Amino acid sequence: MGASLHPMTPRYIPYETTIDRLNWPDAVEALRQGHRLPRAQVGDVYLGESDGNLLSRGAWIKGLGFGVKSLTVFEDNPRQGLPTIQGAMLVFDARNGGLEAIIEGRLVTEIKTAADSVLGAQYLARPDSRHLLIVGGGTVARSLIKAYCAVFPQLARISIWTRRAEQAQALAKAFAGPVAVEAVTDLAKVAGQADIISTATLARAPILHGDWIRPGTHVDLIGAYTPEMREADDVLMSRAAVHVDSRETTVHHIGELMTPIANGAMTEADVLGDLYDLAARDLPARRSDAEITVFKNGGGAHLDLMIARYIAGRLSNT
Repeated sequence: MGASLHPMTPRYIPYETTIDRLNWPDAVEALRQGHRLPRAQVGDVYLGESDGNLLSRGAWIKGLGFGVKSLTVFEDNPRQGLPTIQGAMLVFDARNGGLEAIIEGRLVTEIKTAADSVLGAQYLARPDSRHLLIVGGGTVARSLIKAYCAVFPQLARISIWTRRAEQAQALAKAFAGPVAVEAVTDLAKVAGQADIISTATLARAPILHGDWIRPGTHVDLIGAYTPEMREADDVLMSRAAVHVDSRETTVHHIGELMTPIANGAMTEADVLGDLYDLAARDLPARRSDAEITVFKNGGGAHLDLMIARYIAGRLSNT
């Protein structure tokens, strides 16, 4: 009598015992390779209110399978000693639909978010960029420091600005090392000096102004993820050569693009490409050293799936 078939027990992959087994160059490369596969099918569901919501993102990529990440976002949680974002990623087999892994949500999000931005910067930032300005002081800002340092070894200075100066100071102290990390208080001044600016806030009105930005700067916009949110003003979006990680998950879904398009500051045609386009050419996309470039990191579910596969594969090989 043949053996009966039973579903495989899914593997649970937690943050604490996994994060140190991953590395940023490989995570960035996983996204690059993932964008050489057929374009993903994606779908998002938002539930709740602006100060407390559930975001569920699903994706299917031929060859990688299916993935769904569900996260709650509660902005006041830090005041109660709780994480702002909580959740998990489910990864399903491409061949039979079996649930393969449950990955702690913050592990996927942390690696995906910073790797997404750094991949964009590899294509769009000047190769001689030495000064990175990070606007924001939360978990994303911490991972950005690590990711940019790992992939842009030429960086010599990292500046951090936050609304609360003490938050930037604490983050700067935590990363004292070979690259100078400093807290700054004059955002406009430092934004005019930086080679790369990466914003990771929950701003609903622009905090970064185009009049501040000098020619040749690369701007990496992360924070806005709803139609009501944005970090860059219309002047910046109209001056820059704009790219996104995915047209499908940004142009008609995120205020960073929806609002300047509605205001007439730019058109949908001004979005020059996404990571699928950039990875297909796999060449620097900056047209001149003086060009201001913008990369909108929308963080779609297809990126979560690419990174989840990287994480699961990394663990199976170590």
